[in-house]
Amino acid sequence: MTSKSRSQHRSSRPAVAAFVRFVVCGGGVGLASSAVLLLLHGSMPMALANALVTVVSTLVATELHGRVSFRSGRGGWGVHLQSALTVAVSYAFTTAALLGLYAVQSSPSALTEQAVYLSASSLAGIGRFLVLRAVVFAERRPQTASSAPSLGKAAVAMAA
Repeated sequence: MTSKSRSQHRSSRPAVAAFVRFVVCGGGVGLASSAVLLLLHGSMPMALANALVTVVSTLVATELHGRVSFRSGRGGWGVHLQSALTVAVSYAFTTAALLGLYAVQSSPSALTEQAVYLSASSLAGIGRFLVLRAVVFAERRPQTASSAPSLGKAAVAMAA
């Protein structure tokens, strides 16, 4: 193994480890959400229960992903809003996949329906991981005086 391939291999480890943590945290929240929906069954309309569980599980998952999956110090409502947007895009993607299936097959089998849904969910999850890692929980490097763009005398003179 060359030194270049070793460094590439080492640099991919944190991403792989973060992805494993992302799947475990997200899967755990998903299973807990399913259990809560079962507990709420009959005590309120399913649409309301699902909306409540979706909001709470998104908040919990965002906190877990920030602290555990990405080990980020970022937090606050801005992070939750960005994460919620990735959930909305994922929902739109999985819904579009199912609508596409129904357009092609008016009565697909349960197995086909689940295969399409789970495939779309997997792709959406990978996309969500990438956006959360690259945008939402990306490390922000503070600008120092040496890294900040500076204006020289010529630039200031031209601006005047």
